[in-house]
Amino acid sequence: MDTGGESADTPSARTGTSRAGAPSEGATRTGISRAGTPRTGAAPADTSTSSTGAPPARGDRSAQTRRDGRTNGTGHQPPGGDHTAGMGQDRRAQRRQRLLTTALGLFTTRGYTGTSIERICAGAHVSIRAFYEEFESREAVLIALHNDVARAGMEAALTVLSDPAAESASTRERITALTHAYVDAVTADPAATRIAFIEVVGAGQALDDHRLLWRGLWAGFLTGEAERAVGRGEAVPRDYTLAMVALIGAVNELMAHWARDSGSLTRRRLAGELVHHALATLGIPPGGPAADEGE
Repeated sequence: MDTGGESADTPSARTGTSRAGAPSEGATRTGISRAGTPRTGAAPADTSTSSTGAPPARGDRSAQTRRDGRTNGTGHQPPGGDHTAGMGQDRRAQRRQRLLTTALGLFTTRGYTGTSIERICAGAHVSIRAFYEEFESREAVLIALHNDVARAGMEAALTVLSDPAAESASTRERITALTHAYVDAVTADPAATRIAFIEVVGAGQALDDHRLLWRGLWAGFLTGEAERAVGRGEAVPRDYTLAMVALIGAVNELMAHWARDSGSLTRRRLAGELVHHALATLGIPPGGPAADEGE
């Protein structure tokens, strides 16, 4: 839950009984540029004549060349045009993914501060110019990696709440199911977990702002769950806003602890401890190990 409210690439959140939007790709990647497609070579000069029988003027010839280049001289789009464009988009997507995968490995082994853009490009076999067509900075790469983990956690929670049975479930049942789904999602790749809960800390103002936006989103989501619990008579009526901010901080610290030494703490035990903290925040008595661990 190391994140913050709604960013430009964060769809709107629905608090209350359950829904909160997960940040989408685009705008949270504050460092992604919108580079155009690569320039192609010039089309052959047009040697045709104008409708008057005279050779077209230089400007007209250039315009005609551009038209013929697009339509193969027939006025119609040549076969395979869309396919070629699609292939270009696929190559860019693959290039972007290579940069992210390489950065993930380097940030994990060398640390964010110890990894340069040049090293990322060398490992991904991508030119520095191509790097800047995808990202504005090294920070933007880290934001994209963090956002992948954060979004996975939110989407896992929303998947649990999409089950019709969740509407009538007790607060304990909902919190238990949500927490286990969240932990499974954000720890699926231990390297990515380390990036999201350790490497982002102190990495710069852009990262701090990004995390605060996500944190606000989670605070709204969890406050909505608290209000539902109050409405059902399962939690003490009060303002839970600050309590949820504190809970998010506890979640982040426990996730970072797991990321540093996942071998000494199972995911199941981690999720159980988080469930215990969440229920305690709501004033709901513990129900024993079986209830806390979702058995």
